[in-house]
Amino acid sequence: MAERMEVRVPDIGDFADVPVIEILVQPGDQVSAEQSLLTLESDKATMEVPAPTAGTVVSIEVTLNGTVSEGDLVAVLEPLATASDSSEAGPETASDATQTVAVAVPDIGDFTDIPVIELLVAVGDMVSAEQSLLTLESDKATMEVPAPVSGRVSALKVALNDTVSEGHVVALIEADEADEATEATASAPEAASEAPSQAPPVSQSAPTPAPVAPPAAAPAADAGQRQSPPVPLSAGNLMPGHVPYASPAIRAFARELGVDLARVSGSGRNGRILRADVSAFVKSLLQGGMAAPAASGFEVAPPPKVDFSKFGPTETQALSRIKKISGKNLHRNWVTIPHVTHNDLADSTEMEAFRSKHKAAAKAEGYNLTPLAFLMKSVVAALQAFPNFNASLDADGENLILKQYYHLGIAVDTPDGLVVPVIRDCDQKSVTELAQELGAVSVRAREGKLKPADWQGASFSISSLGGIGGVSFSPIINAPEVAILGVSRSRMEPVWDGEAFQPRLMLPLSLSYDHRVIDGAQAARFTRALATHIEDPDQLVL
Repeated sequence: MAERMEVRVPDIGDFADVPVIEILVQPGDQVSAEQSLLTLESDKATMEVPAPTAGTVVSIEVTLNGTVSEGDLVAVLEPLATASDSSEAGPETASDATQTVAVAVPDIGDFTDIPVIELLVAVGDMVSAEQSLLTLESDKATMEVPAPVSGRVSALKVALNDTVSEGHVVALIEADEADEATEATASAPEAASEAPSQAPPVSQSAPTPAPVAPPAAAPAADAGQRQSPPVPLSAGNLMPGHVPYASPAIRAFARELGVDLARVSGSGRNGRILRADVSAFVKSLLQGGMAAPAASGFEVAPPPKVDFSKFGPTETQALSRIKKISGKNLHRNWVTIPHVTHNDLADSTEMEAFRSKHKAAAKAEGYNLTPLAFLMKSVVAALQAFPNFNASLDADGENLILKQYYHLGIAVDTPDGLVVPVIRDCDQKSVTELAQELGAVSVRAREGKLKPADWQGASFSISSLGGIGGVSFSPIINAPEVAILGVSRSRMEPVWDGEAFQPRLMLPLSLSYDHRVIDGAQAARFTRALATHIEDPDQLVL
């Protein structure tokens, strides 16, 4: 029997006497390493105390609503027997030499609750190292979780349409004996199969969390809880001065949407407010299910419900997940940001002549020298001259954060919808380097192979319809940026040079900007400066 282990409160900063708001396990429970045992909540944040190792909970040394400080004893664990311990048990365990590797979701950026849209293997399948096990899809791209080693799939810890986050265990693999990569991650097979995963997935088939309702309408209890259903926290039952029960990430998500958490009912354990609860609350507002908060300054009328089939034949086509989620973000940006669009024309005749002169050589080297590469370089030059356009408002809307980097988001049309990968440090790259990187990232975007880092950190975005057509349009700002440039198809127009009309290739520019940060005169000057750089390509390549 392994020696019992004490679990104590880790370093929690300068806080003391922090309340225990949730006990997540009970004596006799089997837990995995890093699984949360209890939850603390200070006036600043919610913190969870994890298990230092896999094992059995012997005792819980704290009570609900009690207070603890750093170093306090909170639980006692009996660790699971290690592989070496089990080998001493005799012939019955000697054959268990196969090492089991837990496959966890890798770094996926700042995203959480990513749906599993495809399971590529089944229990019992033999897989090779780096073979894809399942596919995830966020609002920006699809991602595959690979096998870290070759071997046999002994268990799948997720199902289709479950949601996962970084670090979530999704599968167990019995590694091949010859695979040296298992040495660092091996664990006892029995321990791996018996220990529950750190964060149980939330299935999309679960009941949608109910928004705040009159006292007579109580949300359904979570059938998976062993305890009696808790009373959800809502505006009607909050104690004076009580802070809504939600994690810092959920609080940030609610602030982003302008949601008062005191108005949201939590469907999680002990009334915890989940991301789905906030989304359901917003959905209810948009559908007219309840009055919008007075602080929002406006109410959204519900859309009309029409049976179109009575007018003629119809066909229902489901939107892709990317379109559904990005659509919500676009709606939020359009409603919450005061948009103004300034239109101008740039004479791109010389730029196109320079590009045409060198595009054959570029093609021979394996890349396309597109007008967009020149445009990106021109945008950087304009941003350097007008730093207010390369900025973001802070969360309170009181200060402007000027960015010292030039990362450009480039809208790319894909079969599943529009995505915006980011080309970084454009000020440090030549037109040739930008063209090469742009071509590579566009291919990855269309194949659904973008990684989270590929679409994060843009300071300014460009949406180009030049290859399709149009005269002008009003692109929607990609918050938290403060401006976005739209580009339409260039066309030959007669331009007066003082003596005669000359045929010139004119490029339409449409600049949408946040009027809280940028006024009309600044927008006009920025667009003129941008046009000047486009009209003199020698400045861009020297």
